Amino acid sequence: MTETIGSIIILAGAFFLFSAGVGLLRMPDTYTRIQAGTKASTLGNILVLAGLGFHHPDWALKLLVIAAFVLLTNPLSSHALSRAAHAIGVPLAPSTVVDALAERNRARAEEKRSS
Repeated sequence: MTETIGSIIILAGAFFLFSAGVGLLRMPDTYTRIQAGTKASTLGNILVLAGLGFHHPDWALKLLVIAAFVLLTNPLSSHALSRAAHAIGVPLAPSTVVDALAERNRARAEEKRSS
């Protein structure tokens, strides 16, 4: 029974990893591609690791450490990539309504000029 549960969880993880790949192809700009790839691949990786934990219970501690590493590094790296892309001026999609980072940077620049 645990092998069946593990296989279903791994299959769910594979679905999210596949959807991350589709998101990379379908999204209109760099920022949404980074978001789609990061969120879906993080969940997909965690599910695959959890499924492997069901298949190999003796690997549970190692898989937990790997899952913690994935949970820490994926969002951090996507944030760093997005900030770097914004800093070098990678354009947003035409449908983007708000650029909160640009607004915040303008507000900080105005504060520095006024003080």
